[in-house]
Amino acid sequence: MSAEDGLFRLLFKAEEVLKPGPRFRAIWRGTLDVVFPPQAIDGGAAQAGGLSAQAWSRIHFLDGPVCDGCGVPFEYDVGARCAACLAKPRAFDAARAACLYDDTSREPILKLKHADRLDLAPLFARCISRAAHGLIAESDAVVPVPLHPSRLLSRRYNQAAEMARPLCRMTGLAYIPDALLRRRATETQGGKSGAGRKRNVASAFEVPPRRASQVAGKRILLIDDVMTTGATAEGCARALKAAGATRVDVAVVARVKEMAGLTI
Repeated sequence: MSAEDGLFRLLFKAEEVLKPGPRFRAIWRGTLDVVFPPQAIDGGAAQAGGLSAQAWSRIHFLDGPVCDGCGVPFEYDVGARCAACLAKPRAFDAARAACLYDDTSREPILKLKHADRLDLAPLFARCISRAAHGLIAESDAVVPVPLHPSRLLSRRYNQAAEMARPLCRMTGLAYIPDALLRRRATETQGGKSGAGRKRNVASAFEVPPRRASQVAGKRILLIDDVMTTGATAEGCARALKAAGATRVDVAVVARVKEMAGLTI
């Protein structure tokens, strides 16, 4: 076992051992809510998940027709796959997103990702379960997009894993948190072009030998927070299929429709 693999396993075990159980966290948060009534992160009266009712009404949930290949929304029901997916099929089989990534959905997603708002993870898991119910029904196991050990050490948790765990409890699917390793400390994808994103994550992911038997022959649902070009999801899908996965689908909280200047 390499030193990097050892660091990853140590960090994963520490995260599981040191983090309080879900029942303790629920009791603790309930106690805090009595003493300090929660406020919405957008400044209004708090509703489910730390957003006000006004903010919830502004989120663009993807309830209409979407591309079966990449999850991008269609204005009209024009077919199963968009022109880009028909021209160049993806490494993953299908993708779904709960909402569009825009100025409204961006804030709570970044709060989970960078501001320790782990209480948002179960809410996002429920959103994913609703948007990706068809993919969930056809899946055997759930795998989160991994962080590199150095980034996991600085951030202290993986937001994809925090959403994948409650999703598995809701759906009964098997949870394989360390089915993928991020072998290289890739740069952030923010600000890169589609081609740059693909180069950045090329050969960055791998299924460790100890998890190959849990992946082989399985239909995997890959979980992440945001999909932009799909480069990260494709890198993960290639690694999972190289290890024998028969199908890899992707489910995310939010999908970027246009490559605009939104920080992820």
